Amino acid sequence: MRIVIKVGTSTLTHQTGNLNIRHTEQIVKVLSDLKNAGHELILVSSGAIGMGVGKLGLTGRPDDMAGKQACAAVGQCELMYVYDKLFSEYNHTIAQILMTGEDFKAQDRFCNFENTMDRLLALGVLPIINENDTVSTQEIAVGDNDTLAAIVARGVGADLLVLLSDIDGLYSEDPHKNKNASLIRRVKVIDDAIRKAAGGKTSALGTGGMATKIAAAELCMENGIDMIIMNGQNAEHLYSILGETPVGTLFCGKERS
Repeated sequence: MRIVIKVGTSTLTHQTGNLNIRHTEQIVKVLSDLKNAGHELILVSSGAIGMGVGKLGLTGRPDDMAGKQACAAVGQCELMYVYDKLFSEYNHTIAQILMTGEDFKAQDRFCNFENTMDRLLALGVLPIINENDTVSTQEIAVGDNDTLAAIVARGVGADLLVLLSDIDGLYSEDPHKNKNASLIRRVKVIDDAIRKAAGGKTSALGTGGMATKIAAAELCMENGIDMIIMNGQNAEHLYSILGETPVGTLFCGKERS
């Protein structure tokens, strides 16, 4: 299978912005094992700004564009250093690709991206993609890595997109506010009720939330790609997904009986 996996800032870092070593090492170990099993993997990774906050010793995510871009510049170096070190321990080679919204809108740029991705995967490389937050502005930004991951999944013809989040999946209501909220296991159609259940932003250091994940699901489903939201704290559940055991919330892009 060709699988795009998106990992969010809240999974990779603590609230301080410092690296969550346990979660990150677990994710890398599982992804390395899946590659060993013959799957083609593409990782869309948030975390540059969050890790920059931690590296610079700031008390929180900056509000101004220059501050965010400075954190991204520092944090992206740290992020890729960690990935390179950990994946190398399992004999896997990674590649860094930084994108902006313009790269997806311009046909020639996007064609170059697709060709590069095909060659990297043919060479057995694990591409790691992030938005180029250091140069992105409001006019050229994709905006969030949930959307970025869905665009990448469409561009590379992925079979599956998995969003690793800080929540088990899509709930009927916000589980932080209502303990009786129920996990929705399967979504075949995204309607107003699903959008209402999505709510808003959940992470202090990230840019996404359940609403952006629903938008990503719509893009995937329109292009015949399955998408799953699952908790990034349990990376080993990726094995269950490939074994067709229900985990998280499945948004059905492929026809099922």
